Amino acid sequence: MAADGLITIKSSFGPEDTMKRLEAEVKAKGLTVFAHVDHAAGAAAVGMNLRPTDLLIFGNAKGGTPLMQQAQTIGIDLPLKALVWQDEQGVTWLSYNDPAFVAGRHDVGEPARAAITTMTGALHAIATKATAQ
Repeated sequence: MAADGLITIKSSFGPEDTMKRLEAEVKAKGLTVFAHVDHAAGAAAVGMNLRPTDLLIFGNAKGGTPLMQQAQTIGIDLPLKALVWQDEQGVTWLSYNDPAFVAGRHDVGEPARAAITTMTGALHAIATKATAQ
């Protein structure tokens, strides 16, 4: 289940609990939740079916600004996003963009590497706490 630049972790919880845990952990880390997009609800609103597919958009200016100072185009990939989704077998997953991949995509230079390292560690910690028992 590998896609370039995408990190996917199996959750020990269902989609709703995984999203609640994710959002709580994002807030506990002092990050701002900018939006919550329930794709399954959107599909239902137009009479279509979609397994649980829920996106959280979050971040903070202190972490993202140094990257945008290096390469403003990285703003298309920021703020951070995490997707909680359920596969055909009923397994819940949490996926997010690998910050190092995103930085490479936008040719972010060495001065912003510390921000990438910090972001990578924070995302890993948040995702692990949201998905593990």
